This record gives sequence, structure tokens and C-alpha cells, in this order.
Amino acid sequence: MKELSARHRPVQSYIFAAILVLLFLAVARLFAPFFSVLLWSTLLYIILNPLHRRLIKNLNFDTLKGKILRNFWAAVFAVGTLVLILVPLSLAVLLFFRQILEMGRYARDHLNQRPEYLRDLFTNISNLINEISGGQVVVSVESMENQVKDFLTAQLQRVVVLSRNVVLNIGGFSLRMFLMFFTLFFFYVDGPYLARLVLHAVPIRTEYITTLTGKFMDITRNLFSGYIIVALLQSVVAYLIFLIFKVNGSLVLAVITFIVVFIPLFGATILYIPIAVIKIASGDIAGGIIFFVTCAVFISGIDNILRPIFLRDRIQLHPLIIFFAILGGLAGFGFNGFILGPIIVIFFLTVLDMFLTEHKIGE
Repeated sequence: MKELSARHRPVQSYIFAAILVLLFLAVARLFAPFFSVLLWSTLLYIILNPLHRRLIKNLNFDTLKGKILRNFWAAVFAVGTLVLILVPLSLAVLLFFRQILEMGRYARDHLNQRPEYLRDLFTNISNLINEISGGQVVVSVESMENQVKDFLTAQLQRVVVLSRNVVLNIGGFSLRMFLMFFTLFFFYVDGPYLARLVLHAVPIRTEYITTLTGKFMDITRNLFSGYIIVALLQSVVAYLIFLIFKVNGSLVLAVITFIVVFIPLFGATILYIPIAVIKIASGDIAGGIIFFVTCAVFISGIDNILRPIFLRDRIQLHPLIIFFAILGGLAGFGFNGFILGPIIVIFFLTVLDMFLTEHKIGE
């Protein structure tokens, strides 16, 4: 009987493992529609939790007063987190689409009134490129004109569709914000308990769980401070500079700045150098040079000064890998991939390092 029981034990283990996998897939399917809410609530909780802990560290949760104050501060932080996001985001989105439409109308009216303007501008740019390259690079005015017109037409159509979709999805966005408030509230109330509940279900040794949890917290905070905050500061400075130099579509260009600063080696120069060239080609030589120098000092300077201060080698990953991780994340997970891409790559390298250390492979 003992032999028969021993034989059946592996079969029972396989059946139990199969049931566990199926139940895990079912649970994942249940939570999939709320993945974005859970992801961003978790990230915001990790970033703001140190401040929340300082406020409630002296509360006695065994008393009624302590429980009431804990719930009160949880509600305050949940609402404050959403206000911190919603107010600037809503204003930025409204101004963004309004400026794009204004830029489109301005360009259309300007070209209708002065059809020769675009050709003159491209001629000046072509001549400037030809002079700088010593005659080695020849750019056709006609090809530039056709490509720009096709690009502007396609992008304006895309903006109209996107703005319509944003208006239609206001209800869904409001529901997500309510769910995020609900999630953040319980994170602030029972965050440590919920974390232990999830980590207890992971079949990995305790020291590995501790390492991975600490790594996740560090990655989240350092990515936010070293990359997202620096990019936001560069975008704000770019917006102010574009306003001072009266560049049309300042907010739109500032949003583009937030995106291009993640490109290694080039960063924001991809954006402000063409604007400076256009200013110079339009005849404003002094203004174009001053604009370029101002952008180089204040926009690119922020990246060179603040990013090393925030990071201090805490994310030991080459910027090129971060860049492709962000691109791959955006391609694979949409907007969530902006933060998921780097996290997945760094987690992979961390687990790989743990595996090599465990099996004593390499140094």
C-alpha cells in the first residue's frame, strides 16, 4: 500500500500543479481589466508611502482614535494623489489639443495668405544645409515641401480623431480615477498586509523575496526621480523658453520634449536645434543663436546636472538599454510600458544575478 501511495503521489502533485496554474490564469483574467489601475496605484503608493508612514508612525491603531486617523490620512493621501495628477493633467490635455488645433489653423491660414512662404523657408534651409556641408549634401526643396505637407495633413487628421476619442472616453477615465482612489485608500490603510499576502503566495525563498521587493521599491523611486521628474522639469523649462521666444505651439513642443529627452546622446537637441535652424533660416540669426544657447544651457543642462544627482549610480543600467526598454514597453504594453519596460529589464538582470550567485557561475 505504501508503494502504491508513493506512486500516486507524483500524479497527485502534477494534477494539483495543473489546477493551480488554471486557477492562476483565471485570477489573472479577472484582474486583467484593472491592470492599469492596479499598476499606477501601486507605483504612486510606493512613491508617496514614505511621507504617509511618517505622518502615521506615532498612531496607535488599537484605539478607536488611531483607526479613525489612519482612515482619515489614507483618504487625504488618496484624494491628494489624484488631485496632484488630475488637475495638471486635465489642464495640460485641454491646452495641448487646443494648441494643436490653433497651430493647424494658423499654418493653413498663413499658407493660404502667403503660399510662397513655405517654399522660401525650404529654400533658405536647403541653402543653409548646402553651405554647412560644403556642397556635399543637397536637399531638394520640392521633396521637403511635399513631405511636410503630407506629414501635417496626416498628423492633423490623427489629432482630430484622438481628441474625439478623448472626449468619448471621459466616462471611462472618471471610472478609472474612482477605482484608483478606492485602491489607493486601501493601499494606505492596509498596504503592508496586502504586500505580505501577495508575497506569501510566491513560491520563492524568503531572502529572494526580500531582495526582489527591495529592488522593486528602489527601481520605482529611482526611475521616477531620475527619469520622469527630470523629464518633467526639462519640459517645463522648455515650455517657458518657447513662450519667451514666442515659438508657436509651446505646450505641444514641451510635451514632445518630454518624449525626446529619453533618446540617448541626442535628447532634447532633436527638437530645439531644428527650431533654431528655422529661426536662422527665416532671417532672425541673432534670435536663433540665442535661442539655441538658452536651450542648450537650461534644457540639456538640467539633464546633465540633475539626473546624476537623483540616480547616483543606483540604477546601474546603460541609458541605451533604458531607452530600448521604454520603446519596447510602449510597443508591448501601451502607456503602461513606459514604466513596465525598464522594470522588467532590471528585474530580469536582478534574477539572473541571483541565479548566477546561487549556482556560483562567474564572479
